Amino acid sequence: QVQLVESGGGLVQAGGSLRLSCAASGTITSIDAMGWYRQAPGKQRELVAYITSRDTTNVADSVKGRFTISRGNAKNTVSLQMNSLEPQDTAVYYCYGHRYGLTYWGEGTLVTVSS
Repeated sequence: QVQLVESGGGLVQAGGSLRLSCAASGTITSIDAMGWYRQAPGKQRELVAYITSRDTTNVADSVKGRFTISRGNAKNTVSLQMNSLEPQDTAVYYCYGHRYGLTYWGEGTLVTVSS
């Protein structure tokens, strides 16, 4: 089992920045990817960014150039630096980890961007 805990959400004005962090615990060996999804009210959950065990990263086109995913000093942590935030970035952001074909989820952290 893998447990994921997010932190760093909150309220920010448009144009501002937030940094989300996610820490994995439990059986964290062989996690092949970690990343972030988000779900806005009334919309489907969408992939925001991920980083693989080989540190390959991918970022959704909608946030490219504004969001950066990185791994922390500990291999079991990932961060999402979000700059130039826009009201349409308002959503619950979920950390996920992928291991042996299974996907594990955090409980989510709310990001609200005011105009």
